[in-house]
Amino acid sequence: MLIAGFNKTSFVDYPGVISSVVFTPYCNMNCWYCHNRHILADNGLNLVEQEDVLDYLEKRAGQVKGVVVTGGEPTLQPDLIFFISQVKELGLLAKLDTNGTNPHILKKLMDRKLIDYAAMDIKAPLNKYSETAGTSVDIEKIRESISLLMNSPMPYEFRTTFAPTLTQEDILEIADDIKGARAYYLQQYRPYTGPAAQGTISVSPKAHPRQYVLETSEKMKEKLGVCTVRGL
Repeated sequence: MLIAGFNKTSFVDYPGVISSVVFTPYCNMNCWYCHNRHILADNGLNLVEQEDVLDYLEKRAGQVKGVVVTGGEPTLQPDLIFFISQVKELGLLAKLDTNGTNPHILKKLMDRKLIDYAAMDIKAPLNKYSETAGTSVDIEKIRESISLLMNSPMPYEFRTTFAPTLTQEDILEIADDIKGARAYYLQQYRPYTGPAAQGTISVSPKAHPRQYVLETSEKMKEKLGVCTVRGL
């Protein structure tokens, strides 16, 4: 599997688990605020050898308890299932971060019990998805991934970056798309200072005010039943 970055130790990427984080290159979305844009194209990728990552994980298995596979979009990697199976053979927990565009891969991982936790980005209300993702999105695949997670006993979370292009009304509308969700996180937007996404916003606008984010979170909690703010 292609690996574009490796964070050896993280205390925040897998709830309650000391983990290592593997970053896969490439993505099928073009979110203008993405902070991992440097690994989304072939230009200047500094790939990490998969075997080096697995060797490190084997040596640190007593200290590192889990592995987060993020991106980019990991489900684009042909060898994702094999890589995670190798992680599981080391006795480690596995968390997948995904945009939900490949539910068939998500289902395979879940059916084979290869992942222990999943975090799925909900970019926007479903009727505003392509605008926020910067490309055409098959909404039915997003719906399918949402359904897979919500009907599974496996721990999961949905999360939305509260980009300045989204309003409080947009966030509240998301509640209708994930009604009954067990966990939802509203993530504060951080201005992106790298090269702008082609064909989208060329200058990163300011984040929503702190109070607006907190008010939105409270209203979301009232409507959905769950909502936690990250990044304030």
